[in-house]
Amino acid sequence: MGKVATTEALRFMTDCLKAVGTAATAAQQQADLLIEADRMGHPSHGLNRLEFYVNDILSGACKPNNQPKILKENASTAWVDANHVLGATVSHFAMDLAIKKSKQTGVGWVTVKGSNHNGMAGYWSKKAADKGLIGMAFTNTSPLLAPTRSKKSALGTNPLSVAAQGSDNEIFYLDMATTAVAVGKIEMKMRNGESLPKGWAQDPEGRETQDAELAYETKCLMPLGGGEETSGYKGYGLAAMVELFCGISSGSNYGHKIRSWSHSGEGGPANLGHCFVAIDPENFAPGFGDRLTECIRHWRQLEPSNENLPVLAPGDKEKKAAQITDENGTVSYVKQQLDSSAALAKKLSVKPMKIVNY
Repeated sequence: MGKVATTEALRFMTDCLKAVGTAATAAQQQADLLIEADRMGHPSHGLNRLEFYVNDILSGACKPNNQPKILKENASTAWVDANHVLGATVSHFAMDLAIKKSKQTGVGWVTVKGSNHNGMAGYWSKKAADKGLIGMAFTNTSPLLAPTRSKKSALGTNPLSVAAQGSDNEIFYLDMATTAVAVGKIEMKMRNGESLPKGWAQDPEGRETQDAELAYETKCLMPLGGGEETSGYKGYGLAAMVELFCGISSGSNYGHKIRSWSHSGEGGPANLGHCFVAIDPENFAPGFGDRLTECIRHWRQLEPSNENLPVLAPGDKEKKAAQITDENGTVSYVKQQLDSSAALAKKLSVKPMKIVNY
């Protein structure tokens, strides 16, 4: 593992995006999204994803300097064409629109077509929560999930997230894939030379595998819950629900029609679909924040089944990771990531990241 100053990692990611022609604001927004994942303990969605974005820009699949546009809207809803910009660009645009509408009508619901990968779904839900709203974000992804009884992928990891602010600085923060794990988790296991836990992925024949390299090559994940006997059909159902909100509602690619995503940047535009929701809790029973905080604190005080593993509220893990990152002022990367970043810096003629401690 190597440690890099958080500001240095942010600088490097921004410089790489600018080196391939991305305007300063768009590059900064995308880099902010990536560093937040590393900061909150989700390295699969941080620096780990940078080269994918760079190669999509180089191939022309992503057009970072285009502008999103509203295709249709009413008081509470909108349909947006991302116009193939970076995921962060259109996600800020769409969630800002949802927030504005929720302040006016109580609910803002915005779907997006023609987009690219937009990082942690929770980043966008929290954007609304920071405004005192209940935020929700959904996105579809490349086909990776094998529905129960199937040995082939048909849906993406299709993450969903919900965030809401309680009183006294408490926050409910849920961000989850509808597969057992995101493919980035398998990638990180592979980078570290580790085997997979049971229930994560399948081999080419549809059998469960703990071989990280084989699973990454197959790119066929198990739904949340694993196999049918452990209720994997529920994860399948949740992934299908996200597809309903995203690709099917927005008119983007969906499920089996979404291209695969790789370091090559080949395959044409991703045309992913997103859905952003902002809800003003002030339109319902008074005291929302106090009740949410009381609930969160009650969960934490439950007697744990293992005294070394206290009960956590949704978001506690990320909050703790962010606190440690901020105290240290550094983020940690495995050797393979550092080597890949050094190679990318050379390729793009960008100043490489300075490693503080290797």
